[in-house]
Amino acid sequence: MTTNIRSAVPGDAALIVRFVAALAEYEKLSHEAKATEADIARDLFGAEPKVFCEIAEHDGQPVGFALWFYTYSTFQGRHGIWLEDLYVDAAARGLGIGKALLIDLARRCVREGLGRFEWWVLDWNEPSIDFYKSQGGVMQDEWTKVRVDGDALAKLGAS
Repeated sequence: MTTNIRSAVPGDAALIVRFVAALAEYEKLSHEAKATEADIARDLFGAEPKVFCEIAEHDGQPVGFALWFYTYSTFQGRHGIWLEDLYVDAAARGLGIGKALLIDLARRCVREGLGRFEWWVLDWNEPSIDFYKSQGGVMQDEWTKVRVDGDALAKLGAS
């Protein structure tokens, strides 16, 4: 039984949308998952992509993904990676797929001399919190996420 991590290709857009929908369902956020295949194809595989995706395959079958983009730390004066989504199909959990995806991105950070590898985890998701801690993740509880979207974003942008 082998696990392979590969970069997503344009033909993976439908697969990525399926993974996003499954992740949204797991996180009880299906009502927020609106991305289409066209959105994914445009943003991941267009002329100048700003977001990237790795696909995990186990025995030749896609079982998970990691969607990420570069960040920048003014304090460090270096780029980093923000892991937007990490998902492994329920049937493939416990096979080391999530760890393989994290390792792949951590290796990219080391290879490219990046300063940070960061992501969010929902505070109720104890299995993921425990997993991330076991991989060396440190919870940053002193930070509070801020979001402006919808009408509030339109209003702020029109100011």
